[in-house]
Amino acid sequence: MSPTKAQTKKMMPQANLYPSDQRGGSVSSALRSRSKSPAVVTTKEMATNAAPSKPPGRLQTARSGGAKAMSAAKPISKSARAGLQFPIGRIITMLRRGRYAKRISVGAGVYLAGVLEYMAAEVLELAGNEAKYSKKMRIIPRHVQLAIRQDEELTKLLANVTIAQGGVIPMIHNALLQDKKKSKALMLSDVNGTPF
Repeated sequence: MSPTKAQTKKMMPQANLYPSDQRGGSVSSALRSRSKSPAVVTTKEMATNAAPSKPPGRLQTARSGGAKAMSAAKPISKSARAGLQFPIGRIITMLRRGRYAKRISVGAGVYLAGVLEYMAAEVLELAGNEAKYSKKMRIIPRHVQLAIRQDEELTKLLANVTIAQGGVIPMIHNALLQDKKKSKALMLSDVNGTPF
């Protein structure tokens, strides 16, 4: 035989709508312990008990998810706590799967995520400037190549890196450039057939 609706309501736990005061008790428990009716509250009790931070809304019951909803807060990711965009949890997982060490701390993942995010932002900023200089709306590998090779520190860091579809830096060595006098003499020697 299953219980009726009235019996089910009696069996459900009621959610506490008022926060605990500083002494460890709650406002509702202080009211229940009084011998008078709970609707009458003296000014002394109001001064000793903490007032709720915000007025309670709809009564939450266990059936509507109230017991779970009151206790569980919305989870905050490690990236949000650190103020980063890169996924810290995923980076920690990759560090652990890579077997770089027996134990990997969470701080290692946060630090690495911060470094990677900074490097990506730096390269993208410089590449965006190159795209703007060449009057393009989209960053292409050529812009990334030019941005990296024009920055001294990034050139040192990525000296042995080849960027696909990046091309080469436009540069003509000084030894290949000739003076005007020498080039004029060279042209005259070609015409006369005698060396200068």
